[in-house]
Amino acid sequence: MAQFRTLADRPSPEREMIPRVLLWAMFGLAMITLTIVSLSVLTDHPHVGVPPAATVVQERWLVLEGQSAQAVVVRDADGTLLMDLPHGGFITVIQSAMARARLVAKVEGNPPMRVVRYDNGRLVAEDPTTGWSAELYAFGGDNKAAFERLLDQTK
Repeated sequence: MAQFRTLADRPSPEREMIPRVLLWAMFGLAMITLTIVSLSVLTDHPHVGVPPAATVVQERWLVLEGQSAQAVVVRDADGTLLMDLPHGGFITVIQSAMARARLVAKVEGNPPMRVVRYDNGRLVAEDPTTGWSAELYAFGGDNKAAFERLLDQTK
């Protein structure tokens, strides 16, 4: 007589998908991470990767208006047109990132952002309405230069 296998005879698909050893390894990794973070907090270990405090040397308030996937209009805080760029490059990237942060934070309108140069060489784009910021010097010389031109441009 032939034997038929039923669904009850088959091993559970859940058991086949994630081996028990892998589950224990993931649990161990989570526990090790939790232990390291807890020790860091309890011992007041200094933060790593935080830019050093510096004095503001120059700042400018700007309004970035995204026109399309590539185009961006740059205005001074008072509305004066500074640049109309059909291919804004890195400026468009920063405008898109800031617009996303504002969408998530449910910010109405398009308030000005701040571009700041510090005495230690840092160049930062800051959005005080959301707390979002980008360290512009970290994206390379050409990208940093795009915002330096905006910072140095006179009315």
